[in-house]
Amino acid sequence: MSNEVSHDVRYDAIVIGVGGMGSATVYQLARRGLRVIGLEQHDIAHDRGSSHGVNRIIRLAYWEHPAYVPLLRRAYELWRELETGRGEQLLYTTGSLDAGRADSKTVVGSLRSCDIHELPHELLSAEDVKRRFPGYRLPPEMMAVFQPEGGFVLCERAIVNYVEAAIDLGAEITSRAASDVVGAASRAFVLSTRCVSSLQPRRSPRAFLWVSDLRASWIQNREVSPPPRGRRSGSNGSRLSPGG
Repeated sequence: MSNEVSHDVRYDAIVIGVGGMGSATVYQLARRGLRVIGLEQHDIAHDRGSSHGVNRIIRLAYWEHPAYVPLLRRAYELWRELETGRGEQLLYTTGSLDAGRADSKTVVGSLRSCDIHELPHELLSAEDVKRRFPGYRLPPEMMAVFQPEGGFVLCERAIVNYVEAAIDLGAEITSRAASDVVGAASRAFVLSTRCVSSLQPRRSPRAFLWVSDLRASWIQNREVSPPPRGRRSGSNGSRLSPGG
């Protein structure tokens, strides 16, 4: 990992932002044989993004839509795969609670995802929650969906492990990259980490820019299909992790 960007190398992919999403993207692209560089304006990891701190909650059933469940199942597989490859536990299964009123989007949506995908779960009353997890005191009108497969991921350690795995596969990672203009990909691009829309293609037909929220700006040739753009909104309930 370096603080310098080579101007003499042509890259297949440039990933802007090497946090939770960007580090995984760099790794997966390198794993597929692409010559890839990840540019991070801060350190690896840092406290100025959405993946800082010790952990982040993970569970299979999302209240927002049942379509997330196959993605989460695959995510669990990939976390276990990374753990095996790096020899460090990153995903801890403790069980999780999604709590709200019985008619809230949190409870109704979580139950719908569980039912459609036949996920193990329990619907608990406020008294059930108090009895099983004494640290929680829910208002009596609230319910909670318990998912035994819920838990948390060590987010900063996950970033470090993905970065190290990507480097082992030949990827380049540049931390503290210049925040104004970075020349890369044998000058195929001029990019700004403040405004990625300043992408200017020059002469690299295969190269593309992959920003760290996993949306892609394509130059000429769409060789890898970008994932759909999604947005997560806030809930009217609570997400709790009973264990660990």
